Amino acid sequence: MWRQSIIDLQPKSRGFHLITDEILRQLPELKEFKVGMMNVFIQHTSASLTINENADPSVRSDFESFFNQAVPENEPYFTHTDEGPDDMPAHLKGALLGFSLNIPITKGRLNLGIWQGIYLCEHRNYGGSRRLVITLQGE
Repeated sequence: MWRQSIIDLQPKSRGFHLITDEILRQLPELKEFKVGMMNVFIQHTSASLTINENADPSVRSDFESFFNQAVPENEPYFTHTDEGPDDMPAHLKGALLGFSLNIPITKGRLNLGIWQGIYLCEHRNYGGSRRLVITLQGE
């Protein structure tokens, strides 16, 4: 069985945000799957997705600090600057983290580890709403 849904996320500030519950609230059909996979794809190039620590918020702020240092704004070699100093760094951060995730489904639930959650990684100062394509496949 295959199912596909589009989920629009509310705009979030720049940073790393847990969105697991926001996704699950919009996927009641997940309960129909005994075993399968869920693919989450973000339709943007200046935001990304990852899975990491879901309990301590300092992990999310440390992620933001690390990526801001690793890919700083206003580098003189950036030529893609028409949309502001955060635009090209946002594209690079997105490419490093990735735009899709695959998560196993077991007995109608995501089979994440106890301390794992899905992050929206918002790399723009004013990114706006973000759209996810969720594809469920299984039995």
